Amino acid sequence: MKTTPNCKINLGLHIVGKRPDGYHNLETIFLPVHSFCDELVIEPSPHSRTIMHQDGIALDNDPNDNLCIRAYRLLHDKFGIPPVTIRLTKHIPFGAGLGGGSSDAAFTLKMLNQMFALGLSVKELEQHAAQLGADCAFFIQNRPAYATGIGDQLQPLDLDLSAYRIAIEIPPDEHVSTREAYSGLHLLDCPRPDLRQAVRQPMAQWRETIVNDFEASVFPAHPAIAAMKDQMYRRGALYASMTGSGAAVFGLFPA
Repeated sequence: MKTTPNCKINLGLHIVGKRPDGYHNLETIFLPVHSFCDELVIEPSPHSRTIMHQDGIALDNDPNDNLCIRAYRLLHDKFGIPPVTIRLTKHIPFGAGLGGGSSDAAFTLKMLNQMFALGLSVKELEQHAAQLGADCAFFIQNRPAYATGIGDQLQPLDLDLSAYRIAIEIPPDEHVSTREAYSGLHLLDCPRPDLRQAVRQPMAQWRETIVNDFEASVFPAHPAIAAMKDQMYRRGALYASMTGSGAAVFGLFPA
């Protein structure tokens, strides 16, 4: 079986408080972007163990600890599914705020569920995905959603941006770790606009109302990312923002 796990962008991202477990609660809108994808192939293994092959963009982790392998192990431990061969070609950069690894994991769960007729419902797949990462569950349904909690509490959102072109760029040699993005973050006490209402306004107003809180901590340390956002507007974007904790920037342009 072959599929193409896509990335996501964040339309606004509010950090609303720190949790007792050390994580932060947030509010954001996840939007799938189907024009920027990895390639994932899963086949029955001719060997007695599961094998992971990874090419494309080099990642700095052990392939045997890849999220696709962790997704396989999750279902193997529960259902005893047989070994498989996983081939992942990475196009979505790691650590860019695009959710590429989470998408790979979620698509692995969906493929294995289909391959071995496990009968897992969408809700059950989301519960399994949430064990692998905060935003993994989003990629199970893979449609616009308003996310709260640590990004794992999802409400489907009727949002159609098909009339716009989404451009995604990453400044060369820029990488922002989640730890770095949070380290310079200052939580705001003021009321925040409801993102679900903000995206209903004309896109010309989004620039003034929809913000990514991480920009305040990331831009001073990475001026090239801030410059790329400004460049999106100079090129005619109706709205531009950093996605997630960076370093990717996207712009919404008239199609």
